Amino acid sequence: MWSTLFSGDYYWFGIIYLVTVLFIIVLIVQQKGDPLKTITWSLVLLLIPIIGIILYFYFGQNYRRQKIFNRKGLSDMERMRDFSHLQIQELPQKSFLKNPKIKSKQHIITLLINNSKSLLSERNKLQIFSAGKEAFDYILNDIASARHHVHLEYYIIEDDNIGRKVRDLLIQKAREGVEVRVIYDDVGSWKLSKKYIDPLIEAGVEIYPFLPVRFPYFTNKINYRNHRKIVVIDGIIAHVGGMNIADRYIVGLEGMGQWKDMQLRIEGEAVHSLQVIFLTDWYFVSNIALNNDIYFPAPNINDVHLVQIITSGPDSDWASIMQAYFAAIATATDHIYIATPYFIPNESILTALKTAALGGVDVKIMLPYQSDSRLVYWSTLSFVGELLEAGVKIYFYHAGFNHAKLMLVDGIFASIGTANMDIRSFDQNFEVNAIIYDEEITQFLESQFLADIDECYTYTLDEWNSRPWWLNFRESFARLMSPLF
Repeated sequence: MWSTLFSGDYYWFGIIYLVTVLFIIVLIVQQKGDPLKTITWSLVLLLIPIIGIILYFYFGQNYRRQKIFNRKGLSDMERMRDFSHLQIQELPQKSFLKNPKIKSKQHIITLLINNSKSLLSERNKLQIFSAGKEAFDYILNDIASARHHVHLEYYIIEDDNIGRKVRDLLIQKAREGVEVRVIYDDVGSWKLSKKYIDPLIEAGVEIYPFLPVRFPYFTNKINYRNHRKIVVIDGIIAHVGGMNIADRYIVGLEGMGQWKDMQLRIEGEAVHSLQVIFLTDWYFVSNIALNNDIYFPAPNINDVHLVQIITSGPDSDWASIMQAYFAAIATATDHIYIATPYFIPNESILTALKTAALGGVDVKIMLPYQSDSRLVYWSTLSFVGELLEAGVKIYFYHAGFNHAKLMLVDGIFASIGTANMDIRSFDQNFEVNAIIYDEEITQFLESQFLADIDECYTYTLDEWNSRPWWLNFRESFARLMSPLF
């Protein structure tokens, strides 16, 4: 195509186009981003004329640096900023730091307060679900119990059995006078029709898509999606985790089997952090600020479980969740257990994992045996050989599709949420995780993780390296394209 652009009548157009491409490449280099990502986009622009520019315009721009999603000035965010400064000052005097295991993770607590204003909450009651039916039973019961408001924020809402159950219950609560607000991602929920949405609006439910993709508006942000899954009931109960509203989490998916995931139900102080996240996102989609204290009732919980709710996305100053993962991996002293459906680490995370394993830390990573995204899965497999060589143990879960996003460190640190261990979750998606510092919770999750290993295949380094050469070539090519996923 380049030869066509520089021939005959197209000569000056080709010159202008080449100057434009070089100018864009200079802009990419000046962003000082990931070198691999910079090189990949530069090659795409040079090797795929015209289409390369279109792809970069829609998928390649770094909005965190451009601050397009800046939400500063919201009173709830200002309040969290003030509280975070106070927590930093008071943290060294906290009695829970007498526990040496928690003390060993104090630097992570401080990091998250500084990089994302993630307040540490103490009084929390936690329930963990790995089965979709049980998780949705609690969600439906909690929505049914609402007296003042129901707030839902989901990447995917399907018009299926569970989707219609949720919709009908929201309609019922709205007609009872309960405030009902829903945010759904416009790309993740692209199948959601007016037939599903209109009855909600007619009943008084306020519902907005996140970054709607409507030509020509917002189309250049199609790559920046809201991957969060949040439910907040009356400001006293919240749910967060990896489960979307879809039947696959209950009955599985044909050809893949049971869809396994992890969900967390919270009562207590951490609910307020999830409420702030929802209300901030609500302001973004609706331009309506809800600052009334009625959304933040005083919790009445005596259980003690330390929780930080952490977010990241194009609206944040730092890649907060990636930094939390890196800090936890780099400072682990005994073991690291990771489950993720999509594994495309950046160079920092990859080096941290290999360094931990080489240093004697027991590193176990659980990946799916089959995936719903072929190209992403091939890229994931390209990392297996070098991790095995460093002493990382890789397990392929075959009893269905393991969609859980879980990291467990040293029997005291647990991360449950929406963020995968991949470039998209680190840089592009709006994500939310719950970080838990608790021996009881972490060791319960570790026991489940270790039990799931019985449902996994594993490989030695020799077995992995003896696979057909064309598999390695295919995976290496997919890895080269991984910064674009």
